[in-house]
Amino acid sequence: MSKLKDMTLEELWELFPISLVAHNDKWADDYKEMETTLSVLLSGHPIARISHIGSTAIQGIWAKDIVDVMVEMPESADMEGVAQVLEQHGFLRMCTAQKRISLNKGYTDEGFADKVYHIHLRYSGDNDELYFRDYLNQHPSVAKEYEVLKLKLWRKHEHNRDAYTAAKADFVHRWTAEARMIYRNRY
Repeated sequence: MSKLKDMTLEELWELFPISLVAHNDKWADDYKEMETTLSVLLSGHPIARISHIGSTAIQGIWAKDIVDVMVEMPESADMEGVAQVLEQHGFLRMCTAQKRISLNKGYTDEGFADKVYHIHLRYSGDNDELYFRDYLNQHPSVAKEYEVLKLKLWRKHEHNRDAYTAAKADFVHRWTAEARMIYRNRY
């Protein structure tokens, strides 16, 4: 049994520090591999869309070597049941919040595996990340601003993911709102 579940948040952050790397085209292939895996594992559940999100889905910017995948499902779907299927196949639950569940794959007792994934279970429409991703991919100068911000915050918050995420929040919210106005109901 993994000892990860018994570790404090601080111990986990020490074992799994924030580390940014230059953009790697392999992330698109890693996403496709996970998309296929999830499609097979969740074939008995009504899945609306599986999407590559996060910085690894933005062309040309530095990112954590972790592929984020969003799985959207209709409100009528059993999100807890979907999470349990994934847990039965080696995914670890990171958190459960109102109408959201996050899991990961590739976290080991010794640190990160070769491939690391964060899986975000959501109900359809709870998908701001798609708008943010699209906007940054279509506006490379804004993507570079985001990269500069991330690089600045990396060392400052290397062992505190919550602080790192919080420090990026205003930037993300600003450009997500802009993207939602431009793209309207794209998703």
